[in-house]
Amino acid sequence: MTPESSLDAWLADERRQREIHAAGAAPGVARPEQLRGRDGLATMQAMLAGELPPPPISLTLDFLLIEVGRGRAVFQGTPGAGHLNPLGSVHGGWFATLLDSALGCAVHTMLPAGRAYTTAELGIHLVRALSPEVQRVRAEGQVVHCGRQLATATARLVGPDGRLYAHGSTTCLVFDAPAP
Repeated sequence: MTPESSLDAWLADERRQREIHAAGAAPGVARPEQLRGRDGLATMQAMLAGELPPPPISLTLDFLLIEVGRGRAVFQGTPGAGHLNPLGSVHGGWFATLLDSALGCAVHTMLPAGRAYTTAELGIHLVRALSPEVQRVRAEGQVVHCGRQLATATARLVGPDGRLYAHGSTTCLVFDAPAP
């Protein structure tokens, strides 16, 4: 697949998700009754289907969930002028947010109903600068281990040409979700 055809496919995925979001729940935070009885994968699938709201930060930083599977989550982002640091490249916090989202949501897909997680450790390695000339990037997270109390995952931030911009890892604490 060429970089151009990859980008075309990514843009088609993005259009599909934006249409689903436009017809579904407005950005926000899911209510406890919307989550009750759903395991992590079902929760993430419901978000992808527009049944649950996408998080507000996805609007602020121009990224969205593209796909999920058991132990896997993919986010796509558009690096823009609003994400630039004083040197004119995309701020490392933007990289970190996309990677953290893919890492945490990959972990989330592994959790049974009634369990939750929080990031305990996040490690990010930026390997090249990113600018708005790169039209889209994807953060692809994959669970390495998910136990009763700890989960670990890795992620890569890549362009449509396969170029690596950053990679990261996380350790998440897993616990019983607080009662509503």
